Amino acid sequence: MAAVISAPVEWIESVGALKLPDKTDRRLQELMDRNNEGEISDSERRELEALVELSERLSLVRAEALHLLGKHPRSGPAASWS
Repeated sequence: MAAVISAPVEWIESVGALKLPDKTDRRLQELMDRNNEGEISDSERRELEALVELSERLSLVRAEALHLLGKHPRSGPAASWS
């Protein structure tokens, strides 16, 4: 059985608004572009894999927070969840 805790709505909303810092997001995009062009080094591939994993985990945490709030993610090319 899962434990239940209470938290202020503002805290849950702040979790739902989390995103990668702009610099990290730009680096992720750069690495994905280089990977698509076949120009990525082994160390860059490892960095890309780590950033993708971080981004996926962050998305799952945000999705759970939005679910708790009864909200849905926005759609679009640079989707920002709210």
